[in-house]
Amino acid sequence: MIRRLVWSYVLLVAVAIAAFTVPVAFTLNQQLYGDAENTARREADTAALLLASGDTRSLTALIDAYERQTPGQIDVLEPQPDSTVWDSEGLKLTVAAKAPDGTVVGAVRLSYPDGPIVDRLWQIWGFRAALAVGVLVVAAFLGLWLARRLTRPLRDLNAMAGRLRDGDLSARAEETGPPETRTLARTLNTATETIGTLVGSQRAFIGDASHQLRTPLTALRLSLDNVADGVDDPAVREDVEMATAEVVRMSRLVNGLLALARAEADVAHPEPVQVLDVVAERFTAWRAAADERSISLVSEGFDIRVLATPGHLEQVLDNVLSNALEVSPDGAAVVVRTTRPGLVEVIDAGPGLPEADRARAFDRFWRGQGLTGRGGSGLGLAIVKQLVTDDGGAVSLEEASSGGLCVRIRLAPASPTSGGSR
Repeated sequence: MIRRLVWSYVLLVAVAIAAFTVPVAFTLNQQLYGDAENTARREADTAALLLASGDTRSLTALIDAYERQTPGQIDVLEPQPDSTVWDSEGLKLTVAAKAPDGTVVGAVRLSYPDGPIVDRLWQIWGFRAALAVGVLVVAAFLGLWLARRLTRPLRDLNAMAGRLRDGDLSARAEETGPPETRTLARTLNTATETIGTLVGSQRAFIGDASHQLRTPLTALRLSLDNVADGVDDPAVREDVEMATAEVVRMSRLVNGLLALARAEADVAHPEPVQVLDVVAERFTAWRAAADERSISLVSEGFDIRVLATPGHLEQVLDNVLSNALEVSPDGAAVVVRTTRPGLVEVIDAGPGLPEADRARAFDRFWRGQGLTGRGGSGLGLAIVKQLVTDDGGAVSLEEASSGGLCVRIRLAPASPTSGGSR
């Protein structure tokens, strides 16, 4: 927008310069040629009078002085009529010398080249062109200053919108500038406050409900365990075990909701993170669970650096590794592959997912066959997507070449000069 405003200012100034300068320049051209012709005619008339009077001495002095002081030339000719000719060589002016009785006794031809006139015109046009360029440069700088001043409220609104996009609901726009932008800023601030109130209430409800449900679910599980210990009837014991399994699943669901609420509430501030260091740390945490089923945890690829909020990449890998371990058969391998730029792939050896199911896998509470274990809550990949998106990345599911599922996590690569851990 600034560029368009500046171009419009410069174009208007250029049109004004052309409208006022070009006609004046053409008029000046005609004036210069007219002045040159009038001056030459006066000199030729004087020489013709001297020739007609027979004063050859004065005529010779006039011719010598004229040719010495100007690039022109005066020639004495046989009698011939008056004529004025402008050609490629310049002006050729012929004046007849008439005696007092009207008899033509000779003629004087004055030749004046148009080179000096052309040089003068080039000087005039060059000065005007340089002046026009200077005016356009000044207009461009003034236009840039004015455009930036006019668009500053819009840039502030755009910065506020960018903060809102990143999840910062505390962003507010300064109500400055013209009445239209002040009204727009006031409206956006009011709308942001309303959205912040609604989102805050929703997050608070989910967090409070999830937190409050954890205690009764824990107590219910303990009660079921006590009942199971005192029951000898196999049928009753089976019912109690089924109820315990459902309580465990509900506990996981509540924990997932609480984690998702916390993920949505965080405002991302990505920092450089060394991916292989995080992968090695998470492998250590999941090694015991993998060893129980003889599943190998393998890391491949480059030691890359990406931009991620502290703790986000760890939580993402935990959710993805948990799903991978649950769906992989005993003795298989789960591979984490890092490639440039900023790509992390987690590949399992499970049954994989059809393309239609891969498109729905990031929906909340959706549980696909082969994607999550029987105790899954359907929130793991939703949390992964939320965390990766908050860091400005993207996550997708692809079919692995080995037949399993490949979780492809793409984060912004950290520049070599960025600070942070290695």
